[in-house]
Amino acid sequence: MAAVVVKDLRKVFGDVAALDGVSLSVRDGEFLVLLGPSGCGKTTFLRIIAGLERQTSGDVLINEEIVNDITPRARGVAMVFQSYGLYPHLTVSNNIAFPLRTQGTPRPEIKRKVDWAAGLLGIDHLLHRRPRQLSGGERQRVALARALVRNPTVFLLDEPLSNLDAKLRASARSELKQFQQKVATTTIYVTHDQVEAMGMGDRIAVIDHGKLRQVGTPSEIYDHPADDFVASFLGTPPMNLVEHSGGLLGFRPEHFLPREMLDGAALSELPFRIDRMEYLGSERILYGALDGFRAKREVTAKLPAHVPLSGIRAGEWHKFAVRNTELRYFDREGRRIVSPREQAR
Repeated sequence: MAAVVVKDLRKVFGDVAALDGVSLSVRDGEFLVLLGPSGCGKTTFLRIIAGLERQTSGDVLINEEIVNDITPRARGVAMVFQSYGLYPHLTVSNNIAFPLRTQGTPRPEIKRKVDWAAGLLGIDHLLHRRPRQLSGGERQRVALARALVRNPTVFLLDEPLSNLDAKLRASARSELKQFQQKVATTTIYVTHDQVEAMGMGDRIAVIDHGKLRQVGTPSEIYDHPADDFVASFLGTPPMNLVEHSGGLLGFRPEHFLPREMLDGAALSELPFRIDRMEYLGSERILYGALDGFRAKREVTAKLPAHVPLSGIRAGEWHKFAVRNTELRYFDREGRRIVSPREQAR
């Protein structure tokens, strides 16, 4: 295993900075998720660590060694791409064995490693099939097995679940996380899917336009976003952001509830005009506007579906409120302001 450190990483394509001064430390054995929208620099970051792309400036360290001038093969990393990159004419066994054969590994050692990796990932019964005979989830496991037999010190995973349907993606997330915990290999996982990030990462690094916005545990990122981008990127629907005293006031839709549902005096009441409602099975989403506040986008409230909505109708104003402990404050530039109440905790 190995820790990965990048220092002031910068990559410029023409006039565009794909990465703009990113510094990040990934702990030994950690599962770190790099989260951000499409085109924000995530894949470029992985490719630089793998040695497939050369940075414009900055350093990459693996196990405390600067690897800027070391070849991809010598870095001890294994990268799994979104497309998996399996050879269609080879069997599963030969796909897994391919990197070992190119290294001149003896046949008995190849068989031992292929059998071990296939057994660990539950695909030992598929070794004689070809990729076209496999499901999406099985192909993903073959790609992981091929990476695993190289005995890498670092796994780099570039949106490996994006080609799976929603139901299979949920089970694959669980399998992939369990696999990483078994092998305890330092892993950097790229995704634009916040559900994957929240469910899998020991920590999440949020990136946008080549800049690192925040690094923290899933709960730290969600409950205490560093700026308005992080606040609005995580959450379905995202955090409500409204103008307030020269800055922004933020609160999550699940904390914005009918006044009668909230006990205690430490509340902020916000008259809410409900324009429309959505029923989503386990929950209801209410969309509308606040009286006296200008919002960055439509204000939303999220209620469990079993909560009765007697007297709540679209097109009318209703008394909603947020506990003061759930309010978040941001300055004019969108940077988080830690309130005196939080400082006192």
